[in-house]
Amino acid sequence: MTNQEIAKVLFEMAALYEMEGVLFKPRAYEKAALGVEALDMEAEEIYKKGGVKSLEEISGVGKGIAYHIEALLKKGSFAEYERLKKKIPVNISELTAVEGVGPKMIKTLWQKLRVRNLADLEKAARVGKVKKLQHFGEKSERKILRGIEFLKKSGGRQVLGFLLPDVRNLEKIIRSFPEVEQAIVCGSIRRRKETIGDIDILATSIKPEKVMERFLGLPFIAHVYGRGVTKTNVKLKNGLDADIRVVPKKSYGAAVNYFTGSKDHNIALRELAIKKGWKLNEYGLFRGKKLIAGRDEEEIYKALGLRYIEPEMRENTGEIKAARANKLPRLIGYGDLKGDLQVQTDWTDGENSIEEMARAAENYGLDYIVITDHTRSLAMTGGSDEKKLLKQMSEIDRLNRSGKFKNFKILKGAEVNIGKDGLLDIDDKTLAKLDVVGAAVHSHFNLSRQEQTKRIIRVMESPHVDIIFHLTGRIINRREPIDVDIGEIIKAAKRTGTILEIDAYPDRLDIKDEYIRKCVEAGVKMSIDSDAHSKEHFKMLEHGIAQARRGWASSSDIINTRPAGELARLLK
Repeated sequence: MTNQEIAKVLFEMAALYEMEGVLFKPRAYEKAALGVEALDMEAEEIYKKGGVKSLEEISGVGKGIAYHIEALLKKGSFAEYERLKKKIPVNISELTAVEGVGPKMIKTLWQKLRVRNLADLEKAARVGKVKKLQHFGEKSERKILRGIEFLKKSGGRQVLGFLLPDVRNLEKIIRSFPEVEQAIVCGSIRRRKETIGDIDILATSIKPEKVMERFLGLPFIAHVYGRGVTKTNVKLKNGLDADIRVVPKKSYGAAVNYFTGSKDHNIALRELAIKKGWKLNEYGLFRGKKLIAGRDEEEIYKALGLRYIEPEMRENTGEIKAARANKLPRLIGYGDLKGDLQVQTDWTDGENSIEEMARAAENYGLDYIVITDHTRSLAMTGGSDEKKLLKQMSEIDRLNRSGKFKNFKILKGAEVNIGKDGLLDIDDKTLAKLDVVGAAVHSHFNLSRQEQTKRIIRVMESPHVDIIFHLTGRIINRREPIDVDIGEIIKAAKRTGTILEIDAYPDRLDIKDEYIRKCVEAGVKMSIDSDAHSKEHFKMLEHGIAQARRGWASSSDIINTRPAGELARLLK
């Protein structure tokens, strides 16, 4: 079982226990699922090296859940999961993918309407059965139908950040085949798109038949669509289709370029080649029948008179013109961040203590973090009021003085909730004592564009608000973004000196790349933050950096590439 498959079962266990009304266990299984999902190596590898004890070292995994994971790895299931599934035999992951549909709602839908899956839910909602249920009503039914329509728009694409560990593991396995010389995952994964529909793998080998044989022997292949000497197409157990192609070494760079895409970028490159009287395809760059480039990507770009273009920029949105004029930006690097400005702890809805989060960030290579627990309007998170915030500030001061961290600093902050009217739920006197104040929308998602824009700008005009966290509130494949006038927001950010955040959590990536590009052009500074709720989540920063690179951002555009002392001068 892959990490994604294990996490899925653990998330289902959390939902099933919540349906049963069992206390504490839902949160425990949810934490364990998040811990497994964030691993950068397979749980199976961890188990093989150290048995059940090593599984207990995964964030959120205790002794009991470790034994359940062992059973999943050995048998694919465990007794308690089968017992609960028999009581409520529904497709939990499918139904909870609809915004607003939670475990208790699923239980009612099953008991009253025998809804098992998304198709059943849609059918029941369309004929008006859902609104007749107690505690539902017409508003809930409309929201469910909107959520289903939004899901359909995704076209079955999955969030890249959650699948990337599996993809990298697959790439690593293929590179380890004795007959493989080079191997790389291309396509939208290499361009670091937010969501992906399939996996394109390229390899070079003088024994392609043996490579195909080894590939087809991998345990996470669910179905084989077709196989050949140099190409095989399969469906993986995680639901994605995967293609593997073996190409000649002399054409490797050309094939990598072609299968990385995007399609529009490739067409533009081919047009450049045609203007020179040449031909460019997946086999190479040719003058007549002579191969003049193709072994690596760099030589293709160079032959076409272009600077090398990073994969994240290859969308035909001006990168070729910039490369020809030698005006490509120097993109932010994957190791450039010095701090993380949005970190939650167990003071509200995070999993770990302030000290544990700080130690994990230090081990990740950061120099500072800002503790930004939620504020009181988010009652379900145990949000802080002024008194609790002041107490937390004292604890942070104590930790900074303790000598436990030599070259690392914990900064005081908060993720302050933005009300419907654009007012904050913490008083100015307390906000003034914080090092960093982030503000975020967590409710009233359906206001008009004018109301949402006015609401955000009012917050930005506060002298205490430094950053707007996850501006549009979207959750990829689950919740649509709020409707804002991004042009007006960016103008207000420039005028007020407010930072706009790039939330790195894989299903947020908010703001999106086109907005990042607009910020870069307007000179509006941004931050890249993990939105960490667990010590495992600092790894998520990579996805925010990828999003920034897709938006043409350099290190100078991102404030937390600076040391903590310099950061303070960039905030209000």
